Amino acid sequence: MKLVFAGTPEVAVPALDALIASGRHEVAAVVTRPDAPAGRGRRLVASPVAERAEEAGIEVLKPAKPRDEAFLARLREIAPDCCPVVAYGALLPRVALDVPVHGWVNLHFSLLPAWRGAAPVQHAIMAGDEITGASTFLIEEGLDSGPVYGTVTEEVRPTDTSGDLLTRLAFAGSGLLTATMDGIEDGTLKALPQPADGVSLAPKITVEDAHVDFGAPALRVDRVVRGCTPAPGAWTVFRGERLKLIQTVPAPDRTDLAPGALAVGKNSVHVGTGSHAVELLWVQAQGKKPMRAADWARGVRIATGETVGAQ
Repeated sequence: MKLVFAGTPEVAVPALDALIASGRHEVAAVVTRPDAPAGRGRRLVASPVAERAEEAGIEVLKPAKPRDEAFLARLREIAPDCCPVVAYGALLPRVALDVPVHGWVNLHFSLLPAWRGAAPVQHAIMAGDEITGASTFLIEEGLDSGPVYGTVTEEVRPTDTSGDLLTRLAFAGSGLLTATMDGIEDGTLKALPQPADGVSLAPKITVEDAHVDFGAPALRVDRVVRGCTPAPGAWTVFRGERLKLIQTVPAPDRTDLAPGALAVGKNSVHVGTGSHAVELLWVQAQGKKPMRAADWARGVRIATGETVGAQ
């Protein structure tokens, strides 16, 4: 089939690579979000998908909105058979959805109908899911509600951050998306409606969502830290400034600390929670680089009785 691929961040690149490498389909163009300011200089930078497409010599379309007439006219000129999508980042209007013969097929990083929305991987980790996966489905105007072509499952490991899990799903999902394109082309694959039961929503994780509540049980604290790593980044407050929590681990043997209370050992830093303690492994103080928590604690000289959290 002739394809127009839509995607923006790094997590979409493996799927684009897989489609290019398949040899069976032609990626005629790529649709991605416009260049965005990045870095200290805030200079405009192309998306990872745009950079990869340019390397491969593929036409790149960067509409400000997917309903822009110039973009729609070019899409009609290309006349794609299907438009595979991975984390494009903009809502597609009906006028765009109607252009390809086989529609727009999205690779979504959950087992639909679970975790419909912008942050399925983060929510799966924060909810304590043991199994998640990826789904390919035909995009409708509803939120991730279209019929499903196929799925692939993935175990959520006890130490997974959302970054770890998303990386694995990006590669597993790239094979699923390519197989879905093959099945659509040869007519062997039919999309099935999602069940009405089991729907859950995964809205974008805000900075406030990533504020760690040490009054919650240790298991919840650990899930929030892992689910919000690398973005938007879990955090707490220490001496009136934000302290980013990069890596923690439950410490069930330590039950003597009140929620938020700090205990500093020779090479360890523990914090009390609503159940047992968690150990801080890596943190990042405001304006500083990431560092081991023990090194941070030595540098700030934590006094007996000091706490993190609400102050």
